[in-house]
Amino acid sequence: MTGARGIAVDGAANRLRFLALTNGRPFWDLVQSVPPLRRRLNAALIDHAVREMPPRPEPLSTMAGYTSWASLTDRTYSGRHLPPHTAPGDGRPTPERAAELFTRGDAMIPCPRSTVLFAYFAQWFTDGFLRGDVNVPRDPRKNSSNHHIDLNQLYGLHPDATAALRAFDGGLLKSQLVNGGEFPPHLCENGKIKPEFAPLRVIRFDELTDAQRDTLFATGSDRGNIQIGFTMLTVLFLREHNRVARRLAEAHPRWDDERLFQTARNILIVLLIKLVVEEYINHITPYHFRFTLDPRLTTLLARAPWHRENWASVEFNLVYRWHGLIPSRLAVGERELPMADTLLGGALIPEPGLGRLFEDASRQRAGRIGLFNTDPLLREVDAASIADSRTLALAPYNSYREHCRFPRVRRFEHVSGDRRVSGALRELYRDVDDLDLYVGLFAEEPGSPDAILPPLLTKIIAIDAFSQALTNPLLAPRVFNAATFSPTGMRIIASTRTLSDVVRRNVPEDPRPRFVSMTRAAAPFSRAGTTHGAPR
Repeated sequence: MTGARGIAVDGAANRLRFLALTNGRPFWDLVQSVPPLRRRLNAALIDHAVREMPPRPEPLSTMAGYTSWASLTDRTYSGRHLPPHTAPGDGRPTPERAAELFTRGDAMIPCPRSTVLFAYFAQWFTDGFLRGDVNVPRDPRKNSSNHHIDLNQLYGLHPDATAALRAFDGGLLKSQLVNGGEFPPHLCENGKIKPEFAPLRVIRFDELTDAQRDTLFATGSDRGNIQIGFTMLTVLFLREHNRVARRLAEAHPRWDDERLFQTARNILIVLLIKLVVEEYINHITPYHFRFTLDPRLTTLLARAPWHRENWASVEFNLVYRWHGLIPSRLAVGERELPMADTLLGGALIPEPGLGRLFEDASRQRAGRIGLFNTDPLLREVDAASIADSRTLALAPYNSYREHCRFPRVRRFEHVSGDRRVSGALRELYRDVDDLDLYVGLFAEEPGSPDAILPPLLTKIIAIDAFSQALTNPLLAPRVFNAATFSPTGMRIIASTRTLSDVVRRNVPEDPRPRFVSMTRAAAPFSRAGTTHGAPR
């Protein structure tokens, strides 16, 4: 029964909108061929998507179950969409038992469209603003985020970290050449953090050996070395920053280091937002309409009621645990490595080179997001996610369906027509109203065979992703212009649409054409795939 969702489960408005956007391709192609009509429809569809939930500011945060001035202003606590759920939880399994629903068997269930590059980008991008508490012991109510898409993976969360990473010459970030490619400098020497990088942090640093520490790169994020895909993207954006800074220096020889750096940083942040809208979100949605980012979009949306200060919610953090995307073995150059061997994997990058590794990730199929598809190595993360949601008394799955304008489900078969899934849920939960949000999000059946995410997960992602990205101050109508980015910067932004564009201009050690895409080359629904050069 997989893929057999209908109006009774999703509601008439939701289902009809989905069908309209995933059918009639000639009509959508015609609409997008008329620029003024495309821009208006682009803004209208984004605005409608975000309005599916009440806009920020949220009345509550994780600070308390009631509204106060502090709860409305202290963003070290996470926002929350629904009040704490106070009903007894006797009908639920333990978090450890519920986490067993996620564990992968002998074979990975493949995603219909996504590559491993999509998985790498999703983790790296969201880690910039979905950041938990870094204190010990950890408080699940708190976060260490500044709530902006600001490329802190590259620049750091705080000015002292940014200063430690800067060369203070020509607007550049510190770097080193390895095998002809530009990389961040190494963070440590003989197992000790170098004095120049004292403001930088690495998670679980005390658990690493001196030999492991000496392989770490100096990056803005404390997770910058956590896994090879994360490090690849940070290295790519380091190279792009320095490339852009050099271009700006050529165009504006009288600019000092500070202006060159700050302008390059502005350009890179908007480049990231553009990639999120035009490649990442368009990959997620199985629609024929292609969302775009242009200076006029934010003018059209500036008066929308959701155009408020960013504040990431605890629910937004929870819905991004897409562990099923990651295969148990990953292609790295000439090797196929267990996922565990790609952790702290920065040292694996120089030998095959950045271009080869991006192509490897683009050639390898990702797993499907859902139950029974997470590598056992990550089982503890699922258990911790469920435990945190209960500590925070998050409302159950059905309450969030109602909040997002879906009908409440009455049976486990309404969550998924897959008998393995509905049967497992029935064994563990007394009633469908007891279903944890975290479990229900990933148990839910996708809206179509080509869909990457199920409907509720898609809607929450769209609401928070658009409302977090498009309220960035660099996109404000009076800011998004050549005075902020320079004419050179505006041309760079306008000419960049995909990660493939960024890779192509930043692999001097191996400039051969590479296939770089979040979408599988052979996917039946591959309209989002992009290359610079034909696939091998």
